[in-house]
Amino acid sequence: MTAALIILAIVITAYSAIVIAVGLLSASPSTPAHHSTTAHLQALYPFQSPAGLGGRGCYIGQEVLGGSFCYDPWELYRLNKVTNPNIVIAGQLGRGKSSLAKTYIWRQSAFGRRAIVIDPKGEFAPLAQQMGGTVIRLEPGSSVRLNPLDPGPVGEVLSPEDIGRRQDQVLMALAESALRRDLLPEERTAVGLARHEASRTCTEPTIGDVVDLLLAPTPELAAKVNTTPARLAERSRDAALELRRLCEGDLNGMFDGTTTVDVDWDGPIVVLDLSALGGSGDALGLVMACTMAWLHSAIARADGVQRILLLDEAWYLLSNLALARWMRSMFKLSRQYGLSNVIVVHRMSDLEAAGGEGSEATRIAQGLLSDTETRVIYAQSEGEVADTKRLLGLTDAEADVLPRLGRGVALWKVRQQTFIVDHRVGDLEWEIIDTDHSMRSNLTDLGQQETPV
Repeated sequence: MTAALIILAIVITAYSAIVIAVGLLSASPSTPAHHSTTAHLQALYPFQSPAGLGGRGCYIGQEVLGGSFCYDPWELYRLNKVTNPNIVIAGQLGRGKSSLAKTYIWRQSAFGRRAIVIDPKGEFAPLAQQMGGTVIRLEPGSSVRLNPLDPGPVGEVLSPEDIGRRQDQVLMALAESALRRDLLPEERTAVGLARHEASRTCTEPTIGDVVDLLLAPTPELAAKVNTTPARLAERSRDAALELRRLCEGDLNGMFDGTTTVDVDWDGPIVVLDLSALGGSGDALGLVMACTMAWLHSAIARADGVQRILLLDEAWYLLSNLALARWMRSMFKLSRQYGLSNVIVVHRMSDLEAAGGEGSEATRIAQGLLSDTETRVIYAQSEGEVADTKRLLGLTDAEADVLPRLGRGVALWKVRQQTFIVDHRVGDLEWEIIDTDHSMRSNLTDLGQQETPV
């Protein structure tokens, strides 16, 4: 009885306090109090008391207005919280995009996830070395070669016809990437005929074998389409010369022979270092096309492994229609391959700058956003806020916070949920994000935001 009376007294006291507080608010000249649930209030104040994504997945950091923030696209897909595992990361230079990408791959490896990184700037080698992975450095004239016409995944059973179709698609995508236009019907026909003849006469056909046949078609080859060798060579000359650039031009020594590297695809990470190409967008775009064609054989492996494909400086890909198409196919096939595509850009407007207004490249870039339900946005300049808000469908409150985000702090938009997350870096992880000694003082400053754990 005594306990019951004590509980009753507490309830009455609490109720009285609420009544008094409401009375005081009502008596004040300010706007009358509004009564609602937290579920409805977070529509007005989206960063208040976020529910979080749960504790399953790798640790990212601390929610600014909540607790620990963990993220795993495969787990969220299993729980039907997202419909695809793709991620886009955007932010100004020096705000922490690379730090997040590297630590995310590092932490996901603890769950058995493997990673493939296309690295135009040469920043991911320390991460691969720390993880015991593979770094493939491509540069003209080196002994490292990749054959984009490799027949396919080890252990995958494909018919000669299926292998041929895949090789045709690769060659045509490379030619279109170099020419920056669609192939004409005669060019497509010539490329297909040359590839078929090269496959018939060579155990492992290469781009060089196809180029030789395009520049000097045999009478038998020309007769298959009722034309002469001279006419067939003339009509396909532009495509042949652009493909020849990969064999004997400024890009020779990377894709002009059979593959010379033996990659451990069962290892934790494979990094393709393209930094030797420098800032040449034209050359880098073509090398990326060849690299991704070769990578397809690893991505499509039916081994049940969940992989991360990280594409740094993704604007190189989006600015080239053939590459943008390849990228779209990777996004569309992400669930089939168990693949989480991660693209990194500086600004969301990069996705629209891929081509002219209404162009196919721009439509593809916009479509990639539709196929990406996880958006991680670091600080954006005032001039970029409007485009970011429009492209991502942000609320006024979400858009207003973007220019004020500190280093290492990002707005995470996961489907319809929004979080502000302070990325935390562990003591052992500084080595994998510290690319050289001269940057360490800056990384110390960065640690004021990306707090060590």
